[in-house]
Amino acid sequence: MGFIKEFKEFAFKGNVIDLAVGVIIGGAFGSIVSSLVEDVITPLLLNPTLKAAGAEDIAQLSWNGVTYGNFLSAIISFFCIAMVLFWLIKAANKVVKPAEAAPAGPSQEELLTEIRDLLKQK
Repeated sequence: MGFIKEFKEFAFKGNVIDLAVGVIIGGAFGSIVSSLVEDVITPLLLNPTLKAAGAEDIAQLSWNGVTYGNFLSAIISFFCIAMVLFWLIKAANKVVKPAEAAPAGPSQEELLTEIRDLLKQK
């Protein structure tokens, strides 16, 4: 088998393409969440808190030389990502209903009982 043919079979398998699409969408989703935190949450919720702490930017927050503002920003981003993913998965689970299970057939005991009863009748 030629190298090109082998590479083509590898590259166009469903799993590889699905993974590539997932990575691309994940990158785009990351920028959306970053914008949500930086452009919406920070101005609405954090700016009053930052002004009370005497800082204009979350990165400026520090205590005894330890700048913990970026760490707080990362925590806020994590919780935003987790919440949005939770909502997306919850919505997807409502849309995609699980396949109904096929009706269960008789158990082995029920079949054996039925065979026994038929043999008794003869």
